[in-house]
Amino acid sequence: MSTLAWFAFASLAVWVWLLLGQGFFWRTDQRLPPLRGDGHAREEPGAWPRVVVVVPARDEAGVLPLSLPSLLAQDYPGVAEVILVDDGSTDGTGSLAVELAGRCGGLPLTVASPGEPEPGWTGKLWALRHGMALARARGPEFLLLTDADIAHGPDSLRLLVSAAVGNDLDLVSQMARLRVESAWERLVVPAFVYFFAQLYPFRWINRPRPRATAAAGGCVLLRTETAVAAGVPEAIRQAVIDDVSLARAVRRAGGRIWLGLAERVDSVRPYPGLGELWRMVARSAYAQLRHSPPLLAGTVAGLVVVYLVPPVALVAGAAGGDAPAAWAGGAAWAVMAGSYVPMLRYYRQPLWLAPLLPFTASLYLLMTVDSAVRHHRGRGAAWKGRTYARPEAAPER
Repeated sequence: MSTLAWFAFASLAVWVWLLLGQGFFWRTDQRLPPLRGDGHAREEPGAWPRVVVVVPARDEAGVLPLSLPSLLAQDYPGVAEVILVDDGSTDGTGSLAVELAGRCGGLPLTVASPGEPEPGWTGKLWALRHGMALARARGPEFLLLTDADIAHGPDSLRLLVSAAVGNDLDLVSQMARLRVESAWERLVVPAFVYFFAQLYPFRWINRPRPRATAAAGGCVLLRTETAVAAGVPEAIRQAVIDDVSLARAVRRAGGRIWLGLAERVDSVRPYPGLGELWRMVARSAYAQLRHSPPLLAGTVAGLVVVYLVPPVALVAGAAGGDAPAAWAGGAAWAVMAGSYVPMLRYYRQPLWLAPLLPFTASLYLLMTVDSAVRHHRGRGAAWKGRTYARPEAAPER
């Protein structure tokens, strides 16, 4: 067989293994867990615990009118309130939050400011530190950590708490449904969640004996006593990938974690062009690889073999009369596209996008390389006017 055919068969073997041996990552049925019992009717807690919602916000005036009213309007039977931490905004985020609360009513709102981050802290975690300290003074049993661009359905908090209490979970996290409206969003966003699930299969995370650990930072319900036991957020103060770091800290403290896809939690942040999406991914891609050149090289090689070889082998094999290469490349491409279909359905996108996954993977490859280049040029992770030249990756311990 030709060298191309060998690579094509290697890619096909990898895809068969991914399909069957990587926690069925491609399935999208990991939603809020049913309560113990028959698994059909969701029983609610007899006594609803007190909850404080903590929202770190920096220059979020553009999305706050779409997100904050949804939090204030939560239909929660227990005592709940919202703390918005205005992290040095220059666009009037704090005053707009107060205005929205006065106009919309609902849950009580406190707006606070932590000042500039101390050395060794990334911005979001510095804001969370301030908000969580204020929240703990209220004596809540749970904290809901949610981003300023996340809109919640009116029963979101109720269902999160019900799932946590009924299943004795310390951290319940939902991957918010990201906005998919522009052409670039349709091409890139579903693949972002697909790749995340491939790296951190939800079933592995949610098993009684977990094989992976992660969370989705946009929506995290966290038991307060577990946060204290885990030393959060101080223990992860330098993390850029704060959600994975948070989940690992909770797991190290003996906490039970659940992660799934959201049905009532949506991101309202627009990414209309490729530039915005590029910056979102490049901000933390190299940190995920622990700033390791060997891991970067391995990742690039893996993406090429797994995602780019199949279409190249199919086209080149068919054109050059290399039947084994064409057959193996076409089969690998078909398996790849088929595994992407459930995520496209979850995002209500046309299925003809599935065969374009190799092109999208090539974009992610370039974004990852660009993330490494930025890091080695001293620009590190840049976000909302702040640059972290040497941020820490999510700790493995």
